[in-house]
Amino acid sequence: MGSPSADAIVIGSGIGGLTAAAALAKRGRRVLVLERHSQLGGMTQTFRRREYTFAPAVHYIGGAGDAPGPDNQFGRILRWLTDGQLRFASVGSPYDVVRFPGFEFPIETTREAYIARLKALFPDESAAIERYFAACADAQRAVHALFAGRGLPAPLGLVVRWLNAARVRRALQTTTADAVRAIRDRRLAALLSARWGDYGLPPERSPLAMHALVMGSYFAGAYYPVGGPAQFAKTLGATVRAAGGELRTDAAVSEIRVERGRAAGVRLASGESMASPVVISDMGAHNTVAALPAEVAPEWRKALAALKPGVSYISLYIGFKGDIRACGATAANVWVYESEDVGRVWERPADEDAPGIFVTFPSLKDPSHADPQHHTAEVDAFCRWEPFAQWAQSEPGRRPEEYEATKAWIAESLLGQFKRHFPRLAPLVDFHELSTPLSQASYVGAERGAAYGLEMTAERLRSRALGVRTPVRGLLLAGQDALSLGIPGAFMGGFMAAAAVEPRLWMEMNR
Repeated sequence: MGSPSADAIVIGSGIGGLTAAAALAKRGRRVLVLERHSQLGGMTQTFRRREYTFAPAVHYIGGAGDAPGPDNQFGRILRWLTDGQLRFASVGSPYDVVRFPGFEFPIETTREAYIARLKALFPDESAAIERYFAACADAQRAVHALFAGRGLPAPLGLVVRWLNAARVRRALQTTTADAVRAIRDRRLAALLSARWGDYGLPPERSPLAMHALVMGSYFAGAYYPVGGPAQFAKTLGATVRAAGGELRTDAAVSEIRVERGRAAGVRLASGESMASPVVISDMGAHNTVAALPAEVAPEWRKALAALKPGVSYISLYIGFKGDIRACGATAANVWVYESEDVGRVWERPADEDAPGIFVTFPSLKDPSHADPQHHTAEVDAFCRWEPFAQWAQSEPGRRPEEYEATKAWIAESLLGQFKRHFPRLAPLVDFHELSTPLSQASYVGAERGAAYGLEMTAERLRSRALGVRTPVRGLLLAGQDALSLGIPGAFMGGFMAAAAVEPRLWMEMNR
C-alpha cells in the first residue's frame, strides 16, 4: 500500500469521528477524515429548504455549560478541542414539557427544582419520588464506572470494573419500568419514564442505568449550539486542518485493510487505497465488521452479530412564516402522548396516528437565528423498521411510486396530528417535508434507520465486544457504539478512541 498517507484515518465525520480526529490533531497528529456523504457532520449536519434550515438530530445537549465540575466534562473538553470557537446557549427552564390528555408537566432545572415540583403536584408520592431519584443516582454512578472501565487502559479498567461490579449489576438488572412500578399514581409513573425517546428504548426494556445517565445529564441545564449543529463540523474540522489534516466528503470506505493482524489502511468504493497504521471507525460496529475481510476476528464478529440495531424513527420538518412565539411556541421540547401508555412504538405509520410525538423548535433555541418571520419545528416519532423494509434496496431520488405515496400520506397525517396539538401554530405552516428510516439509512449509513446505533439494552451494556479497542490491532471504534449514545456519549467515545492512540490525552479528562 505504500507509505502512510496519514498518521490516522477516521471513517465517518459524525461527532465521534470528528472528536477523535480533533483530539489527535491537538497532539500534532495528521488525520484524514473520510465521509461517505456530500456533507460533513453525520447526524450533526443541517440542510436547507427555501428559507428554512433544519437540524435532523441535535435537539438539546446536557453538560455543555460553563460551570466547572464533573457534570461539565463534555463541555470543557469540547471547548479545548475547538479553541473556544464552539459556543452553546441555554435552552432555559423548563427545557422539556410532557403532555398527556388533560395533563401537562414542565421539566425544570435544577434537579432540586424538578423534584420540588413533582412533590408539590403528587404530595402522596413524596417517599416514592425520593426512592426513584436515589435509585437513579446510584444507577448513574454505576454506568459512569462501567464506561470508565471500558475506556481506560487495561489495568485501571479492571480495577474500576471490580470495585463497581455489584452496583453495575443492579443498575443493569433493573429496567426503567421496574423503577416506577411501585408508584401508585399512574400519571406520575408515566411522567417519570415518558422521555425514553432520548435514548431510544421503551421503559419495559431500557436499563435504569441508561435512563438515569441520560435524564441526569440535563440536571445542570440543557444547551444548544450557537449557529446550529453544523458548527460541530466547522469548529472541530478547523482543528483537524490546522494540524495538517484533511476532511474528505463523497469518500465511502468499502474495505478496512488488514495486514498481519493489524489495520493497515482503507480502500474506498472508488478503488482508491490509503495507508495508515491507525484506523478509527465512526460508522458503527456492524458497518465496521462488514468492511473487514471475512476471516478477520470471527469471535468478535459473532458477538457483535448478537446485538441488534435500535429503534427507527420518522421526522417531519416544518417551516413557519410568522411569529411562532406569539402563538405559544418556546425553546422547550414538547413530548406529546395520546395516552398514558408511553412505551408504545409506532407500529403502522401508514394506518394510524403516532402514539407519541416529540416536538422541538430549533430556531427558538439558537440566539443567532436572525429571521423573526421564518422559524422551524421538527416532529419525531419512533417507529418500527419493518413497514419500510420492502423499499430498503431503493435509492434516494429513485424510490418506487408506492413508497412515495406512502410517505406523502404519512407526512399529511403527522402534520395533521401536530396541528391538532398546536392549533395556534397551524395557520403559520408554510412548508413541510418528511424523512423516513430509509433517509437515515441512506444518508448516514444508520443500520435499519436506527436513531442511536445499537440498541441500548442491558446485553449491549454488558457486552465485552464493544469499547474503543477492537481485536484488530490499530483499529478502534468511535461514536455511539464505542461507548454511549447521543452527542455527549458519541463525543466521549471518540475522545477515548483518540486517547487509546495518544495516551497524553487522558490528562485532559481530569483537568
